[in-house]
Amino acid sequence: MKTFVLDTNVLLHDPNAIFVFADNEVVVPLCVVEEIDEQKKRVDEIGRNSRHVARSLDELRKKNSLLDGVKMENNGLLRIEIPPSVSSSAFPSGLDPQKVDNQILALAIHLKKIKKNQIILVSKDITMRIKADALGLFCQDYERHKVDVDKFYTGTAVIETDAEVINKFYADGRLTVEDTSFEANQNITIVDRLNPSHSGIGRYNLKEKAILPLNSAKINLWGIRAHNREQQFAIDMLLDDRLQLVTLIGIAGTGKTLLALAAGLTKVIKDEQYQKLLITRPIIPVGKDIGFLPGDVEAKLMPRMQPISDNLSFLFSLQHEEQFSNVSLESLIDDEIVELEALSYIRGRSIPNQFIIVDEAQNLTPHEMKTIITRAGNGTKIVITGDHYQIDNPYLDSCSNGLTYLIERFKGAEIFGHITLVKGERSPLAEIAAELLD
Repeated sequence: MKTFVLDTNVLLHDPNAIFVFADNEVVVPLCVVEEIDEQKKRVDEIGRNSRHVARSLDELRKKNSLLDGVKMENNGLLRIEIPPSVSSSAFPSGLDPQKVDNQILALAIHLKKIKKNQIILVSKDITMRIKADALGLFCQDYERHKVDVDKFYTGTAVIETDAEVINKFYADGRLTVEDTSFEANQNITIVDRLNPSHSGIGRYNLKEKAILPLNSAKINLWGIRAHNREQQFAIDMLLDDRLQLVTLIGIAGTGKTLLALAAGLTKVIKDEQYQKLLITRPIIPVGKDIGFLPGDVEAKLMPRMQPISDNLSFLFSLQHEEQFSNVSLESLIDDEIVELEALSYIRGRSIPNQFIIVDEAQNLTPHEMKTIITRAGNGTKIVITGDHYQIDNPYLDSCSNGLTYLIERFKGAEIFGHITLVKGERSPLAEIAAELLD
């Protein structure tokens, strides 16, 4: 049996963390409970998670003393431990004894001395893990929901074949393939092995076991057209009503947000396929909510939604069709056809027949991502965009954020499509800056 000592950030990241360490011992320091309690009045995801943890501990408390240890359904043992004094001779004098992190470290050192089994400190705080290592403790990140980004699903594949096969693909409108390793809705490039400039593009249909040509890739999408192959794939998936969930990832300037918004306007306003275009994003750094900003809800929200507003204004400047000449973004917002919403207000809603765009989703935790996706009602399509290498959340990284977790778990689902956009199209300057500036 191993003993896992949990940092506060682990429980606030995943409120079910105490139950995922199988038949081992889980230790929650008393100072961690105190930190959990300090977060319970918040109205964001952190506050909800803290209350969830408190309820779970209270239910376990009814079975037995948490100090003595409570047997859990997975045969693991949960205990709450009181950290020893940080000022003891066994602890380095240079560390602040008032800091909770140091109290947790002191407890881990104490347990290491008195117990024969392996002591593992679990923390999502990089600095905490560095300090633990310096003190001779074994420490690790919270691994649940982690994705191997070296093997991350890009949504594409390439087939090399003969020119005749490509010609037949377009003539027949399909290419039956024996390779069963393709995922449902994976985007495929068919390349002439002798003449790479001769190629075809399509999407793998799992039911028919065939690659089918794209239907919508070359259309004018609210005034814009695809500038590269990945954008062609993206447009086709965005306009395919059979796909209820589409994810677009890529560096800044690859067009992921612009394409999603253009598709949303097309589907809601032109095609009238959906009742409303709902756009949301994580609007502030982790640890605060829009309630901390001055003004009413709109005044708090709009500065954080400015990138979305800029893209929408640009799209309306490209729209020259006579029937939409008098349509403006402001009028659509006033008529509640386009809605800019804070993620804080998504929870608890059931959202039917809407085209939902979640931007900058790399800053969401897996738990937050689940909360958003499960809001979708009948007839709703959700488009998730983000760059998993540009994360502002201090406890997330490219492997553990909600965006990469979502893609990895939905990979292969017939209602799901994904593409990684790789070429910057914003401007030559923006593309060079993305490559050269760290």
